[in-house]
Amino acid sequence: MEPRLEHRALLAVDIAHSAARGNVALHRIRDVLRQSLREALEESGIDWDACLRDDLGDGFRITAPAGVRKRRLIHPLLPELAVRLRAHNRMAGPLTSIRVRVALHAGDVCLGQDGQVTGRPLEVLARMLDARQARAALDAAPDTVTASLLVSQHFYDETVRHGYPGIEPETFDRIALAEKEYTADAWLHLPGYAGAAQAPGRDGTAPDDEAPPLPETAPAPGKMINRASGNGVVYATQNGTQNIHLTRGPRGQ
Repeated sequence: MEPRLEHRALLAVDIAHSAARGNVALHRIRDVLRQSLREALEESGIDWDACLRDDLGDGFRITAPAGVRKRRLIHPLLPELAVRLRAHNRMAGPLTSIRVRVALHAGDVCLGQDGQVTGRPLEVLARMLDARQARAALDAAPDTVTASLLVSQHFYDETVRHGYPGIEPETFDRIALAEKEYTADAWLHLPGYAGAAQAPGRDGTAPDDEAPPLPETAPAPGKMINRASGNGVVYATQNGTQNIHLTRGPRGQ
């Protein structure tokens, strides 16, 4: 029997700077990420057991069940995942702290009888997960930012730009993605961070001829938004220079 073709939402998560931590630490952070991701999916109304899951070594790839609302893979999933990783990091040491890069895409994939998923959308997802802009933005963000999110143009057009509850299109920044043979626009977001994501050039650094002069006075503090247990929201401030080299939100289309 030939594999069946279905349109599915795809999510991939990769632990940043996971190399050289050793097997004990790697197994620990993988377990934490797996549990945090499972809980975040369930909080989003997505059945973990109904997802097709692939182990990426230092992360996971999730093929969502048919019919899942793609917006739920952004909200509440990303805030739920980020807050769990922050809670873990408060008690973790350097070897077991976790920050992740997340990529979201959707497309027609081939589903085999053994649960194997193949197709071009998975290649696109892999290139997005490796995007140097997402790596650089997460490295430049405060330590309390535990995730960067990159969504494809297709996912953005179908989900983000509509401004569903919990999704603010103006907090997504368009980047020019060029990874191996894949080139396309994508949209970068730092969940829970009100500051602008720094957009590096293709070599991972901001071009000199585009860098604005440093302000003479201290910049306004960025605002971190953390979910607390029980009712309410905890606000904290985080100082940091914001260098903006991006087309912002729907206005840039």
